[in-house]
Amino acid sequence: MDNQYVAEWGTLALTNAELAQGKNRTGLNWFLLSLALGPLATFILLLVEKR
Repeated sequence: MDNQYVAEWGTLALTNAELAQGKNRTGLNWFLLSLALGPLATFILLLVEKR
C-alpha cells in the first residue's frame, strides 16, 4: 500500500473527528468510522445536524 494514500486517509479521519466534535458528536467514534468508510463518513457527517 502506498504511504501517501495511508497518510491522506489518516488525515481525513482526523479532519472528520474534528468536524464531529464541532457538531457535538464523539470525535473518537467518528475517527474510527472514518478509518473504515473514509470519504463516505465525511459526507454523512456533513449531513447530520448539530446537537
